[in-house]
Order: sequence, then structure tokens, then C-alpha cells
Amino acid sequence: MSMNMEAGMDMSAEMRAWVSPSLIEANYILSLSRQELQEVIREEMFSNPALEMEDKETCPVCGGVIEGQFCPTCLISQQADRQETSYEDFPEVLTQQTANGIADDEFDPMTLIASEQSLHEQMLSDVRTLLEDDEVPIAEWLIESLDERGYLGGTVEAVAADLRVAPDTVEEILGLVQQIAPVGVAARDVRECLLLQLTYLERNGAAIPPAVRRIIEDHLDDLGAHKYGYIANMLGIGTDEVEEARDFIRGQLSPFPLQSQEARSWKSPTTAPYVAPDVIINLRDGDFVVEVVEARHFFLRINPMYETLASTLGQKAPAETITAGVSDADKKHVREYSSRAKLFIANIHQRRETLRKIALCLVDLQGDFLRGGVRELRPLTRAVVAQQVGVHESTVSRATANKYVMLPSRRVIPFSDFFTPSLSVKDVIKEMIVKERAKGHPLTDREICSRLLQQGIRIARRTVAKYRAELGILPSTMR
Repeated sequence: MSMNMEAGMDMSAEMRAWVSPSLIEANYILSLSRQELQEVIREEMFSNPALEMEDKETCPVCGGVIEGQFCPTCLISQQADRQETSYEDFPEVLTQQTANGIADDEFDPMTLIASEQSLHEQMLSDVRTLLEDDEVPIAEWLIESLDERGYLGGTVEAVAADLRVAPDTVEEILGLVQQIAPVGVAARDVRECLLLQLTYLERNGAAIPPAVRRIIEDHLDDLGAHKYGYIANMLGIGTDEVEEARDFIRGQLSPFPLQSQEARSWKSPTTAPYVAPDVIINLRDGDFVVEVVEARHFFLRINPMYETLASTLGQKAPAETITAGVSDADKKHVREYSSRAKLFIANIHQRRETLRKIALCLVDLQGDFLRGGVRELRPLTRAVVAQQVGVHESTVSRATANKYVMLPSRRVIPFSDFFTPSLSVKDVIKEMIVKERAKGHPLTDREICSRLLQQGIRIARRTVAKYRAELGILPSTMR
């Protein structure tokens, strides 16, 4: 028996997707927000000696580069423009000038932006309007004693003893705090919390099962233990009425008042971050003008010495040239960091151009929205924009994620709003609810759904409920 073993080499053509490191870097730069890009540029300049930022004076009006004493874009002398500026139109300029008219370099424009109040600060600010000066410390004590659920930590008697005031005074001020706070906040226990919410619903004419109040006042622990038959016997009602009251308590009342929907609409628990627009859309002479903001701030270039050495090393030059005394390690250093700087600058320019093309496409497709407001927002997908711009859909997603646009109305919105047609429906729903408040007839989700259908907007009732919740609006039974 014999075996023949042969070794050979066969070549065949095969297509395989391959992502280059430069493409990965370009996609990473494209996905960064403006603030993140600033940090990446700072880190790259720190680690790459061949990369530097060119200092250029920019026009405070249009952001263009100033050549000499004039801005070629505005064609206005900056000195003359400064003299003609009206402080009545821009009162904040007064805070940036010293006695001799020179701007103070240490002025921080962020000081002009009001800081967001915490929930405790807002509650205290509201209750101060109802109190005398000597009563404010009591309110401060009570509000600062609230835990994360919204309950009062401690008793009225303890607070009165610590502050050396009468318990009746503390009780009266606690009642005022409970009135101005989200419904149920500043209660001393679960029973009082639920009763505060129930009283609020009764005062607003909500339909409440008759057994709810008696069950909360006398049989709350039994309800938690599911003793429905016992409660029915004690109150002389049927178990179906107990179950109806149970369902109402579960659906309309919350044992954690600071985590309820009403509290979220009264004061958002999240801190609103400061955002800066990545793209600015202006309306000039009836036409939209798109500007990528980073173009005004980032003037990157390769260090002239590195650029000269890199170009010289790429040529077949005689030994007496500038590279005669340069070691091989130095040549490698120059080539590596110069190439790295060129790639980084190219990625920055590509990011800027991609953002500009996408913004121009959005201006063409959503021009009515930019002129007429959210009601004119039309359904639009990222795939459509990608087809118009000539890039992949994933590129549009990366370019628009976590980025913001300033509209001609000076309002800053996320890029994602251009692809959210439900915003126009939400605005219609919000307008309906605002109008019905004036008439004193809260619209149910089903009624809103019917009115939308009359306007040619066909959506399900559960979708109306979802949009209403996203707007922070309570159900009709609680409005």
C-alpha cells in the first residue's frame, strides 16, 4: 500500500471587508461632540510635537478670521463696530468693561448664566413668600430634613424643641411646606402621604371610590397584608369595592412622592447639562447659512520645522542638505509624528465637511421646520440623508449623535430632533391640553386621539399616553 503526499500552493481571488486604522480614527473623530473634540485636540497636541494650533484673531460678530484691522466677512472695522454697539441691546457688555473701556480678561461669561436651583432650594424660595422673617429658619429646618423619598425626618415636637418654638407654629409652617411642595412631600408617614394626595385629587374633582379614604385612614396595614375580606367586614362593604379601592390606590397614589410623575413634572430630578451647538444655521436675506462652529476655533497646522524636515527627508537630497546631521532615530521621529499630524488634521477637516454637508441637506429637506416651527417638521430618516449626501447611513448616525444645532430662532436642539416627526404631534397634544385647562374640562387620552384623527393624525390611544407622559403631563384624572 502506498500513499502519495503532495504539497502545493493555490492562489484564489477573495473579497473581504477590511477596516484600516485610519478609517477607524476618522470614524472616532466624527462621532465626538464639540466638547469631546476639544479634549481630544488638547491631548493630541500634548503628545504630538509636530502638531500645533495657529493663533488667529477671530471676528466677534461672525467668527471669521480677521486680517489686519478688518474682517473680510463683515467688511467692518472692529474699532468702529465697538463704538457703534448699543449697550441697550447688549446689557451684558457693560459687565465686561473696565473703567477705561478695556475688557477684563478675567471675566467669565458663564457667570451670566443662572445656576439651576435644587428641589430644596426651589421649595424654600417658594415658601419664603408666605412666611415672616423669623419663621424662615423653621421652614429651612423642615425642608432640609426631607429624605430621598420626600418624607419628613423627625417629629414636629423634636423640631420645636430644637428650635425652641411652639409645636403649633411648626405644625402650621409644615402645612405651608406641604402646600407648595409636590403633592405628598413633607408627610411624616405613608398614611399622611397618601391622604395628602387623596385630598388634592378630591379638591380637583377626580372620581374617587368611596371606600378609599376610610381604608387609608383605618386599614392601610390590612390592605398591605391583602386582608380584603376583613376590611370588607369592618367597613360593611363588598370585597369588590375593596378591590376597586386597592386598584385606585395603586394606580393614582404613590408612597414615594419625590419619585412620582407629578414630582417629575413639578421639578425635573436631572441636572440640565450645558450644551454648545456644533452647527449654527442662520437666516440671511431669506437664505439659510450653515456654519460648523469648530471652524472658528481650531486652526491646526504642522509645525513648520517638522514640515520642512519631513519634505526634505522625502526627497533624494545631497548629504550637505539640512538632514546631514540628523540621526536615523530623529528621522524616524520626524516621519512618524509628521504623518500622524497630517492624518489628524485630515480627519478634523473630514469631520467638518461631513457635518456641513449633512446640515445643508437638513436645511433643504426641513426648511419649513426651520421657518415655521415644530408643526412643520416632516418625517425624515437618516437613510434618506445618507443617500442625499452620498455616505453610509452609519456615517450620518455617527455625525449627528450627541451634537446640537442652533436654529435661526437662537434655539439649540439636538440633531436627532430633525429625525423625530413625533415632535409635531407632541406639540399639537400639548396645545390641546393647554386649551382644555382654560375650559375646565380635562381631555382624556381617548378624546385627544379622536381630535387628532379629525385633524388627519392617526395614532393609537396608547401612543397618545406615551407622548403625554414624555411631555411630563399628568393623566386627565390628576389634572
